[in-house]
Amino acid sequence: MSERKLPSHIADALAASGGATDSADRPWAGRDLSSTGETVHQFGNDDGASDPEYVRTLEALNAGRGTEADVVAQLATVRLFVPIVAEVAAAAPEADSPVDDKESDMAMVSLRAPDGRKALPVFSNVADLERWHPQARPVAVVAPRAALSAAAEDAQLMVVDPGGAQTFVVRRPAAWSLAQQLRWTPSYLNDQVQQAVRRAVEDLQAVTAAGVTAGSGVASSLGDGRTVHGGGPGPELRINVTLIPGLDERQVQSVVSEMQTRLAADQEFVDLVDSLEIKLAASVPEH
Repeated sequence: MSERKLPSHIADALAASGGATDSADRPWAGRDLSSTGETVHQFGNDDGASDPEYVRTLEALNAGRGTEADVVAQLATVRLFVPIVAEVAAAAPEADSPVDDKESDMAMVSLRAPDGRKALPVFSNVADLERWHPQARPVAVVAPRAALSAAAEDAQLMVVDPGGAQTFVVRRPAAWSLAQQLRWTPSYLNDQVQQAVRRAVEDLQAVTAAGVTAGSGVASSLGDGRTVHGGGPGPELRINVTLIPGLDERQVQSVVSEMQTRLAADQEFVDLVDSLEIKLAASVPEH
């Protein structure tokens, strides 16, 4: 796929906010980490627990009554906690100073997904954050602001409650929709994605049919071992391609390469799809 650049509206929002900021539009950098200099969070009367409606939306997903799109939609209304840690660096000494001074800045913690992409961890409650990183300070942000911060940090994913009873991965297209407070439609249910796939194969004579379904990486595992349809980090979109029979390996590779090239050149497709896999099948000859 081609390089994924920030959509103009996300870039404009970041420029307006000055980069990675909290819910009050204050930058992380330069914060005082002392207990008197930085409150735990900025939301009055907040006990640090998970939002009840968010919990209920997860329960509906786990019971098969909800979707991952419902979870992302609910996140748009939720307060999240971003883990912040101190970065201590030596300041340049003055000419007559015998020792270096130390200064402390704040920095957001980041993760690496199994595929190597950068991810921003966020938490629905303080307890999970403290168990995950005891030295991190929880700073509260509304979820759309956290999504903008992820974009500012060049994070392709937001990971909600890593290490908790239920970890939910918010992919790049979902995070961008969250930042705009727009309803997100998963790529495997998006008509625009289906149309883009059809355009990519419409004049390829070796292809008899092509469609999309949910990818193998959509599912996620709960702490108790159950698997649910949503929140997983792997391929979200599967393109099912049916080829004419009798093609050799070189011909198959040529068809797949051409299709991938066309999709990578389709900016709408690139914006709407986080990751994909291709499943090939040969059509059954008619007798």
